[in-house]
Amino acid sequence: MPPWTEMASPDTASEIVPMADYAAGALALTLPDAVVEKAKHHILDTLCAMITGVHLDVGKMALSYSTTLGTVDGASVVGSPRLLHPADAAMINGIIAHADETDDSHPAAIGHPGCAIVPAALAAAEHNGRSGADFLKAVALGYDYYARMNLALGPNHIYARGHGPYSIGGSWGAAAAAGALYGIDRERMRYVFSNVAQQTSGIATWMRDVDHMEKAFHFGGLPARNGVAAASMIAHGFNGTDDVMHGRGNFMDAFSDAPRRALLTDGLGSRFEIMLTNIKKWCVGSPIQAALDSLEYLMEHEDVSRDNVISMEAFLPSHVVDVVEDRGVPDINCRHCLALMLVDDGFGFHASHDYSRLTDPAVVAMKAKIALLPSDELAEARPIRQAIVRARLADGRQVERRTYAVRGVVEHPMERPDIILKARDLVGPILGERTDALLETIFGLEDIPDIRALRLFLQ
Repeated sequence: MPPWTEMASPDTASEIVPMADYAAGALALTLPDAVVEKAKHHILDTLCAMITGVHLDVGKMALSYSTTLGTVDGASVVGSPRLLHPADAAMINGIIAHADETDDSHPAAIGHPGCAIVPAALAAAEHNGRSGADFLKAVALGYDYYARMNLALGPNHIYARGHGPYSIGGSWGAAAAAGALYGIDRERMRYVFSNVAQQTSGIATWMRDVDHMEKAFHFGGLPARNGVAAASMIAHGFNGTDDVMHGRGNFMDAFSDAPRRALLTDGLGSRFEIMLTNIKKWCVGSPIQAALDSLEYLMEHEDVSRDNVISMEAFLPSHVVDVVEDRGVPDINCRHCLALMLVDDGFGFHASHDYSRLTDPAVVAMKAKIALLPSDELAEARPIRQAIVRARLADGRQVERRTYAVRGVVEHPMERPDIILKARDLVGPILGERTDALLETIFGLEDIPDIRALRLFLQ
């Protein structure tokens, strides 16, 4: 039995008690070695998303906005020497972390935990002078609460009410991580969750966002800010309701028609959701990953190229086609990404974020040859988000490739060398010689007495 269960009050059956107890004691736990290693992968991956994201239009806008916020001796903002209130720093860094599509994803919870959890934990850890080990444990904790909240509410119920699971799970995960780093005790941790419940928000209009700004705020900035604001307010002396999960006006019934409250604590302390989170091989929207992988295989093994493709069909799960069909953002437009890979004979970070390529005549002409088709069979297939790419070639051949699990998903995870390779590709051109020091710092987090050492790479 996990040690935190011994702290639970015997006079209530509410899930809020073990949730608060576990979060309050999380920094004292010893995580399994595999969880520690995986947490480092996701921290590095998210920091790389921040370091690259600050150079994109969304990141530049977030950085510009940060100059309008009051400064305190609080937490750092990537790409800036300024320090902000930790809630503001978490918001800016959260937006930047999702400025592109390279951040991680939790398929079962339908979420992107890293862009909300890591910025929130970083801001809270900096503000409180926490160690690298504390920061790492708080990040793992945040992933646990992110996923469990979405699973308990049910992503379909969330969408049915017009909300987005990204901001909901993100707010709760960020609050848990920040609450632990602020040293909030088991009784007052219930107030942290009540406070973040009041702030939890976000609607699915992000799908109509053509510049990725509302999406980045919804996925990363909004939940990161909510979580840190909740924890910092309670740490300052605010209080709240001691059980936001039950009773009149409770959070669970407000956000779901059929909440499954038991999932909030199911496996807590023994099943770590960070182990069930994917890291992207390609810097594009999650539904596009397998399609690019299939096309890459056909290009390498079937001599498929821009010169011999007569037509192409890309089959995706039926419920995700509208997410990546003819979007105005290049890295979440599936047909554009496939066309770009063919025209460029490869697929790179900078090209995938270049809006001018949306009107490149060669890319537009190739895109016209590609059909994006829904598949109910793929929608039911496991692992999720598979893809089939079928091409008809000038020599009369028809070739096809089905990708079941892209490198980086839970069923086909990346190892440390894969994570390092991706990190070098993303931030090497930006950090130069400091890239090695960043890698050494992240993989040695347990030995860092003060997380503010990361400012060397972020500011």
